[in-house]
Amino acid sequence: MAHGNTVGIAVAQFAPTDDADGNVRRIAEFSRTAAERGASVVLAPEYASFFVNPMDERLAENAQPLDGPFTRALAELSRENSVTIVAGLVESAAGSRVRNTAVAVDHTGVVAAYRKQHLYDAFGQTESRWIEPGELGAPQTFDVAGLRFGLMTCYDLRFPELSRVIVDAGADVILVPAEWVRGPLKEHHWRTLVTARAIENTVYVAAADHSPPIGVGNSLIVDPSGTAVAGVGTEDALAIAWASRARLDETRTINPALALRRYRVEPRT
Repeated sequence: MAHGNTVGIAVAQFAPTDDADGNVRRIAEFSRTAAERGASVVLAPEYASFFVNPMDERLAENAQPLDGPFTRALAELSRENSVTIVAGLVESAAGSRVRNTAVAVDHTGVVAAYRKQHLYDAFGQTESRWIEPGELGAPQTFDVAGLRFGLMTCYDLRFPELSRVIVDAGADVILVPAEWVRGPLKEHHWRTLVTARAIENTVYVAAADHSPPIGVGNSLIVDPSGTAVAGVGTEDALAIAWASRARLDETRTINPALALRRYRVEPRT
């Protein structure tokens, strides 16, 4: 629910599987609950349409176009619950790889689509074997009740220049669907990076992860001062917080970091 420039944001934590219909049912359950509790934006994890671990050829076999069954189902859920839903889509692409796409869907259909730019070729993983990197381009944003939302995905959190470009496009909130793989110190990295992106940009950051055993869980929403205003542990669960224009303005008056910076971000070709 939106009151003036205050918007309820929900992070829905669960572990998507290779049951595409089951994944949609989970998002439907979370969307109904989020709407009942006053949220206008619902964030689901990365790979919410389809996921297998380890990744294999089934990703391409189950990839969908941007206007396929998954996003059509999200549009119907949006109509039923009066929410905008953001979730990870395994999007079809030319060749043997697929796109790792974060889609924002309202009752009209897809309103923003961001294809993950920084692939997880780290910590022993090689996401690029199966995923085609997104092209550099203008940030993908959408507006709800006077606040602008921008999209990035999981490993992108480790690259602060991307969040800065999103904020330069006017974003007040950064939404991060994720599959943050467990490992030594990974929970610490997750919470630290989500918080850092909020503090340095004086924006809200909402991040939804897979629940264990593969993800770290700990989905959360951080306000522009770096305070975690909502979150969950390791269970499948929903957390809701409210983003407000007043809080953004107050934080940026106290800490005018965006106005004081002396560098801009240029794409690396």
